[in-house]
Amino acid sequence: MAGPARATGGRRLCNCITLIAVSVTTLLLFRPIVTFVLPLNIDNPLPTTTTVIPSGFNWTSLIPHNPPKSITPLPSGKFHSFAVQHEFEPESPSDSSKRLSRRTAVKSAFDKCWKNYKAHAWLRDELEPLSGSGKDTYGGWAATLVDSLDTLWIMDLQSDFREAVKAVSVLDWANTTGTACNMFETNIRYLGGLLAAFDLSQEPVLLAKAVELGDMLYAGFDTPNRIPPFWLNFEQAKQGSLIAETHQISASVGSFSLEFTRLSQITGDPKYYSAVAHLTSVFEESQNSTAMPGMWPTFIDARNARFDENSFTLGALADSLYEYLPKMYSLVGGQEKIYEKMYLDAMDAVKKHLLFRPTTPDNKDILFSGSATVSQGVVTLGHEGQHLSCFAGGMFILGGKLFSRPDHLDIGAKLTHGCAYAYEAFPTGIMPEIFDMMHCASLDGCEWDEQRWQNQGNLDLPRGFARVQSPSYILRPEAIESIFILYRTTGDKTLQDLAWRMFQSIQKATETPYGNAGIEDVNAVNGKIQQKNSMESFWLAETLKYFYLIFSESDLINLDDYVLNTEAHPLRRPVPHYSSRISYN
Repeated sequence: MAGPARATGGRRLCNCITLIAVSVTTLLLFRPIVTFVLPLNIDNPLPTTTTVIPSGFNWTSLIPHNPPKSITPLPSGKFHSFAVQHEFEPESPSDSSKRLSRRTAVKSAFDKCWKNYKAHAWLRDELEPLSGSGKDTYGGWAATLVDSLDTLWIMDLQSDFREAVKAVSVLDWANTTGTACNMFETNIRYLGGLLAAFDLSQEPVLLAKAVELGDMLYAGFDTPNRIPPFWLNFEQAKQGSLIAETHQISASVGSFSLEFTRLSQITGDPKYYSAVAHLTSVFEESQNSTAMPGMWPTFIDARNARFDENSFTLGALADSLYEYLPKMYSLVGGQEKIYEKMYLDAMDAVKKHLLFRPTTPDNKDILFSGSATVSQGVVTLGHEGQHLSCFAGGMFILGGKLFSRPDHLDIGAKLTHGCAYAYEAFPTGIMPEIFDMMHCASLDGCEWDEQRWQNQGNLDLPRGFARVQSPSYILRPEAIESIFILYRTTGDKTLQDLAWRMFQSIQKATETPYGNAGIEDVNAVNGKIQQKNSMESFWLAETLKYFYLIFSESDLINLDDYVLNTEAHPLRRPVPHYSSRISYN
């Protein structure tokens, strides 16, 4: 649903004349002391209290119509550390110089987009990169600004960060002309963005706004079975008449766990974690009784907690449901073994049913994850590649590290290189959104068959590609995400060269006078590339962040210390025994 229109010039502070500016300390006066705390950054000490304007509606004032039967506390017990990152050797002066020049180029691309966002779309959700205007697509709460907060911090754009924090301080989640918000997108972009920026900067105003938003989203769980709907209809939530849909995207239900758990860890209020722990139990109970045991269908009947449909994928509509399983295990320090079991059971099904090896002229040892349907117990695999499923390489690598599974590390590397292969195969140097490939009969590989290609392939496409259902590129991050994770876990510097080629190709095809735009067809030759007037907030929140990080020092967002949500927002793994304590009451 398109977000509401916002008056030119952004929100006027005079509209908030009846609201009283209060400090974060006052806002959180009755909240518990933080249970898990963050080590203070000596170079960026805890800032002074920042005044905020509270939102126009306090969601905690509602009496739940379907309260939880009990509150599940945060996990307790031994908190484990994990060695995910490679131990990097000191680099040579020449390697350092090359790396830093590339990082500067990425930062310049971000800076250009950000300057034009400020000049032409400030407080709007997105900058339109062809017309130089703004539009609202996700509630009208300045999605690009909130989504970019941690990128500003990571890139050391401190002045811009402080300016953005001031803008966040007056965000009003009640100030929207829309009747509902997309719970999934609001969670991953807004709540994830606020929490990560707080974890990095310890700016209290960011936590205050995260708590307000978390309470709004928490109201979405007030349904008869405590499963949230896809749309949070504000009036229905206030009246207690919310109900989940009978045909709902599985990822939209299963992708709240990281953000809600981190909010509970920071505030000490277990209600957020308890809400997602309930969802975890619902998914766990159904996992081995679906049409493809181990995985959940792309669509589910959330109203009745039924998982009867027959399509399965790691791609669109299901992706982050699986991504969050190993990441939750990491975020809670291995204290909840259920996430390990659910992840390993799911990946066993993926290995058995979804992975395929494409046939390529050089018999390259790469993999893709396809999509499958099940009929009367028979699984039919569609040999479809999706840009969205390119995250799976990084997921397998992370799972391999967390659970000591060398086979997952191998699969993750092959999936990552599969997406890299697709990038380099097309004339633009960019992978299409969705495509089919000719494939081998087994994962062991096969020799290239030129006659088969002539008979079955699409000769207008790169060799081995049978069909391109969606030839566009909308500035997606999933391929560089997995390349970044593979680099940080192996130290293989050739991956930096690969990332640099990708960045240059993307810039060449998508750069506009105002920023970067999606393109219609990655198979277009130079001079015929048609750009779209769209620059999603994840271009700044994810894609450019991953490019920047792969050319940064390895201790910047160390994967041993942070878990990145599906919008690339780094959430700090708690430090339970640090000597200092951040208190908000």
